[in-house]
Amino acid sequence: MKNILIKGAAFPFEGLMLAVVVAVLALMLVLLIVRRYKKCPSDKVMVIYGKVGSNSDGSQRSARCIHGGAAFIWPVIQSYEFLDLTPLSIPVDLENALSRQNIRINVPSRFTVGISTEPGVMQNAAERLLGLKLPEIQELAKDIIFGQLRLVIATMDIEEINTDRDKFLEAVSRNVEGELKKIGLRLINVNVTDISDESGYIAALGKEAAAKAINDAKRTVAEKERDGSIGEANARKDQRVQVSQADSAAIQGENTAQVEIAMSNAARREKEAEALRIATAAEKIQTARALEEAYAAEQKAEQARFAREKATQEADVIVRSEIDKRRLELEAEAYAEQLRRKAEGEADAIRARMEAEAEGMQAMLTKQAEGLREIVSAAGGDPNAALRLMLADKMEELMRIQVEAIKNIRIDKVTVWDGGDGKSGKTATAGFLSGLAKSIPPMNELFDMAGMELPGYLGGKAQEPAQITEPAAAAAEKAEPTATEAEGDGDAA
Repeated sequence: MKNILIKGAAFPFEGLMLAVVVAVLALMLVLLIVRRYKKCPSDKVMVIYGKVGSNSDGSQRSARCIHGGAAFIWPVIQSYEFLDLTPLSIPVDLENALSRQNIRINVPSRFTVGISTEPGVMQNAAERLLGLKLPEIQELAKDIIFGQLRLVIATMDIEEINTDRDKFLEAVSRNVEGELKKIGLRLINVNVTDISDESGYIAALGKEAAAKAINDAKRTVAEKERDGSIGEANARKDQRVQVSQADSAAIQGENTAQVEIAMSNAARREKEAEALRIATAAEKIQTARALEEAYAAEQKAEQARFAREKATQEADVIVRSEIDKRRLELEAEAYAEQLRRKAEGEADAIRARMEAEAEGMQAMLTKQAEGLREIVSAAGGDPNAALRLMLADKMEELMRIQVEAIKNIRIDKVTVWDGGDGKSGKTATAGFLSGLAKSIPPMNELFDMAGMELPGYLGGKAQEPAQITEPAAAAAEKAEPTATEAEGDGDAA
């Protein structure tokens, strides 16, 4: 037995060969597994056939379909092929198809089909289409589509086919797809082009629809033109109304400016009218009230006329009447305000004049009181002495007044027969003159009428003798010659 020495170690030759064989077998097994593990592309269906297992009822399965993913294909007992999922576009030009009305029509269309990926339908495709080329699958599907399309047309009227395309396509899709699923196909799209017939029925329907559409369009155009005319009239009406409103606003602004000018003139006239009498102001106020009542009556009349003519007059007339009415009201208010301010100015002037007179009177009386106080003080605080001083000062004036009472008596001629005898040693002439002098009001009676009492030394009632101060005595001595002179003047008169 031979041994092989490798780096100082001895291995038997049989063991080395066994290891190499095992390694080669393992490598081959891995390569086999890799080669038999198949992946399915997304645009294909992988059909595994051979011994693929049993169905749920115990029957042997013919194939196993996989869309997406991968599977291990057992060698010897299994094999596989691919079904292409590329859609097939099938032109179907159906001619002379008989409708329910026994009218033959031509229906050009195009159907798009493809291998279905539903589990049951995909199994049908594996059983019936595996190994067929795409043209062969297309022809098979075309035959099925022709038959089902003729069947659907035979159950529908031309009006339904031509006008209600959704219903027609739904019926076609339902019948065609049901038959295509039996061979593993699914309907993707149906596109029906223009439908025609040899009798011209569809063309007549088109003309009828076109005539109806034209009539509807004409009616719509007429309605739109009518709406346009109405809108144009409404626009003109709105234009007139807005222009009238703008004119009204402008006139109202002018009136407001005129009112402000009137108010300014009223303020100027207020200062000029300070000297007017209260009676004149009252008269003007009454006149203003009368005018205000007249304006109010005119306003009511304008309102009544406005209500009566509103249904027949245009907007510009109504606006103009309202503006005139408002102008009258503003003028009346301005005039009333002017008169009120004039009256207030005159009242303020009279009150100021009376206050000035009262202040002057108060000042005069105050000065008189101060003078009397000084006179009493000069008389030593004796009121009677002060009174005598004042009377002595006024005695000459009193005598002058009494003389003036008879000075202007005109006696054209006096004839006196005097016998020389008289009472109390007086002649008749002397008695006449004495009586004439006595016709002057006595001073005592004048004082009584004034509520005063004449002192005793001037012929008044007897009074108790009072002590006369030296200033009072000096005043009395000064007044005695004046009294004598006054008496002399009376005798001369």
